[in-house]
Amino acid sequence: MTMSKSNTMIAGAALLLALTVPAASGAQVRADASKQPVQYGADGGEYTPNGFSLRGRAELTQGGNRLRADAITGVTANGDLSRVEATGNVYFVTPDQSMRGDRAVYTLSNAEVVVTGDVILTQGKNVLTGNRLVYNVRTETARMEGGNGRVQGVFYPQGN
Repeated sequence: MTMSKSNTMIAGAALLLALTVPAASGAQVRADASKQPVQYGADGGEYTPNGFSLRGRAELTQGGNRLRADAITGVTANGDLSRVEATGNVYFVTPDQSMRGDRAVYTLSNAEVVVTGDVILTQGKNVLTGNRLVYNVRTETARMEGGNGRVQGVFYPQGN
């Protein structure tokens, strides 16, 4: 069975809309995860006056969000965590979505996580792939870019 060009465009637009609209369950409103304390764990690590470095099964959690990678480096400014960089087998998981890539940079001031390198974004059964993903922790919106390749995905309408 083939889809017409207009049906394909509508399905693609619906997928992008589904992945960029904040997920809501009933009237529940989630606390802003970007304002929650940051917890961490790893096989080893170092702390300096300008930040920290975690190696081996490195993990940061903040609210319901979790960042896991082979290595995570944090940069502090005036005693506050300002930026986090993760490299190697990066996974960023929220209550509604999971993102995978080769590298991620989380800038706390604008609450954006930028995941790059063979990125896979999943939300339920929906899957979107590309080269670069920008996810906002506060608004729970995502924007995927194809880079040299294409953005591709599979969208399942509700009820399927």
